[in-house]
Amino acid sequence: MTLLRQRLAAIDSTRGVWVALVITLTVGGVLVYADGGSLFHQSSIVSMLQRAAGLGIVAIGQTFAILAGSLDLSVAYVISLTSLIAAETMAGSEGNVPVAIAAVLAVSAGIGLANGLLITKLRINAFIATLGVGLLIKGYLEQGYAGPAGSVPTSVQRLGYDRIGPVPLSFLLMAAVAVAAWVVLQRTRFGHHTIAVGGDLDVARLSGVRTDRVLIGTHIICSICAGITGLYLASRLGAGAPRVGSEGGYDLESIAAVVLGGTVLAGGRGGVAGTVGGVALLAAIDTIFNQLAVDPFFKQVVRGVVIIAAVAIYALRRRKAGRP
Repeated sequence: MTLLRQRLAAIDSTRGVWVALVITLTVGGVLVYADGGSLFHQSSIVSMLQRAAGLGIVAIGQTFAILAGSLDLSVAYVISLTSLIAAETMAGSEGNVPVAIAAVLAVSAGIGLANGLLITKLRINAFIATLGVGLLIKGYLEQGYAGPAGSVPTSVQRLGYDRIGPVPLSFLLMAAVAVAAWVVLQRTRFGHHTIAVGGDLDVARLSGVRTDRVLIGTHIICSICAGITGLYLASRLGAGAPRVGSEGGYDLESIAAVVLGGTVLAGGRGGVAGTVGGVALLAAIDTIFNQLAVDPFFKQVVRGVVIIAAVAIYALRRRKAGRP
């Protein structure tokens, strides 16, 4: 028993979410097989990876904000808005694709800049600031759009549907974003400053870190990742959709994936590897429940229990270790 406890204690939060993923896939595979299906059929794997791609890109951006001790509740509406900007700018024309991508990146970066300025210059709480910006975007979307708009050319739709073997192109895009994010956090001054600001804002400021710039930068990265997700969803739908982000729950789900991966909501501890594991775990649960035709309400209950249990276990382990 003592040896078992020592081994469990040695599992940090990042490795823990990957262990949970393996257990979930194993148990889920048995349940689906008993129900007459196959969790590891190519179609199921593709569906799981596509779900992970959409959530994963925005969750990676959310990781930056949370690591810096902030968060972003506007991402779901940024996703909806950028899907419309992309589709309407493209208007079904291949020649308009570069302009559409540039417009999406510019608008999403501008929204991130606005969030960052509200938090750092006006000293508005991140929860309130980003929620307010999100509601402003929501109001514009509801007033200006009754349904899907614009048209995405076939070449862009390939991002949403093409794959290399069982691996969708969209998942490879998410992997590229994850690698880039890992390099930024682990190998650059900005990444180190992000973790320092989240760990202790005042200490970071006294150490010479330009904390306002770091917070603004993390929110710009977060919004740009939401914009990339909007582009991806537009490629999936073939058009822009004013409620694709909010109906997908990308705001709260991205935060849940980050927390499941072991990043502390107060900031300063965590990373991209854990976030990717959290995303994979949520995607696996969704795929298993879809295969078993589980009631949507019960599915949300189980997801909530998983998130609460994971955070509670992590908090207890930290408390026993004597860490804050």
